[in-house]
Amino acid sequence: MKKWECTVCGYIHEGDEPPDECPVCAADKSMFVEVVEQAAAAEPAATAEPAASPAAPAQPAGKQGLPATLLAFATTQILRHHLHPIMVHTPNGIVPMAVIFLFIAALFTAPLFDIAALYSLVFVLIAMPAVLATGYIVWQERYRGALTSIFKLKIGASIVATVSLVILLIWRALQPAVLTTPSTGRWFFLILAVIMVGAVGLAGHMGGKLVFGNRKY
Repeated sequence: MKKWECTVCGYIHEGDEPPDECPVCAADKSMFVEVVEQAAAAEPAATAEPAASPAAPAQPAGKQGLPATLLAFATTQILRHHLHPIMVHTPNGIVPMAVIFLFIAALFTAPLFDIAALYSLVFVLIAMPAVLATGYIVWQERYRGALTSIFKLKIGASIVATVSLVILLIWRALQPAVLTTPSTGRWFFLILAVIMVGAVGLAGHMGGKLVFGNRKY
């Protein structure tokens, strides 16, 4: 039976034809290539004579420039050491805790929980540039910048989470007692916080689907 590999996420499909849509990343049929067994692929290579080719001219040192060299090095390290999943665990872990603290501060008029939530969200904001940058590099390099439905959801959720976080922190800076003072505004504040944690969860779920969706349990 033939095997087909999705060139976007690496999902392997077995069948006479590739699926109309990748069940992991939603890439269409045209993104699948047939997997050739290594033994069959290696046989012609062993009998064929290697063609002589002129040696490629050596690249002058520093021709690409230091910024390009550093970017290439950083990209390699991000992909090799899986830095995006490592970085993304910061908001995925801290944001739900901070939102719980916000509700405790609002329901029980507990200013200490309000402060703890504030510091937690500030820490998440500091980490977000690294989260977004590593995510963009992985999307471009590993998934070829694909814009299937799963990537649109993941990118959209990341934008919603980041924008919500910024609004919450600006709101908290302009109105420090928004949670500890009974008012209608604090409930809108909490609703926005729930939207933020939901967006973080959706982005994490889409990322997990990309990583683990092609595994059979």
